[in-house]
Amino acid sequence: MNVKLHTPKTLQTGSGMSSVKQFMLSLLATSVSIILTFGTAAIIDHNKKQAAKKEMVMMIISDMDNTIELVEKVDTGLHECRRLQNEIAIHPEQFDSQRVYLAAGMSMIFNEFPETTERIFTSSIETFNTIGDVNFVNEVSSFYMSRNNYKKMLLGELKEEWTGKDVMHSFEQLLDINYPEYVYLNHIWLREMKRQRDMCMQMMKVSEKDLAEFGKQHTKTDNQEEDTVADKVNDEFMSYSTVLEQAKEKLKK
Repeated sequence: MNVKLHTPKTLQTGSGMSSVKQFMLSLLATSVSIILTFGTAAIIDHNKKQAAKKEMVMMIISDMDNTIELVEKVDTGLHECRRLQNEIAIHPEQFDSQRVYLAAGMSMIFNEFPETTERIFTSSIETFNTIGDVNFVNEVSSFYMSRNNYKKMLLGELKEEWTGKDVMHSFEQLLDINYPEYVYLNHIWLREMKRQRDMCMQMMKVSEKDLAEFGKQHTKTDNQEEDTVADKVNDEFMSYSTVLEQAKEKLKK
């Protein structure tokens, strides 16, 4: 008895297998298309956010640099005023010839600090969402708080003293302005602002790639240099203050 096996018609022509294959290929193509569409959109969105973040960070650090530059200019003016005051304290007869230079020194001190970036930073929650780094945001907030306190406590008090006294015409009132103390305090503010700025740069890695590693390797050296500068500032403060006090004592006699 001969038994004949018949192949189903759907498989004889391959039409069934072909349909399944086509369906699977269509499904795969659709899936890939969806993945590429949403994946590309996500990448574009991520890149836009990163670009916005970088722009905001660079703008903030640039504003910090501008602030530090102005504070350094104040430092130069204060040193000049302290030097002139010291010379006049030692040689009172030079008051008339030296006093004109005091105005030049003071003109370097009273500058306006641009606040546009600070307003952008503090006025919108979008800024915090764009940056997305709590520690960086806190450090920047601390920097702007320091800057505002600096303007009010140091520059504001000095301006009030300068405008409230007849410094340009009174030797005694010139000696009443404690320039040695202002120089000392300005140095402290300046050093803290630089520390905050460097911290922000390390957090966001906006400078050279190994800045963070460089900072770790040179921490000890940097601290030693800061201590040396601090000792020098302290010595200068004591020296100039002594001359000032001696000059005031002479006036009493």
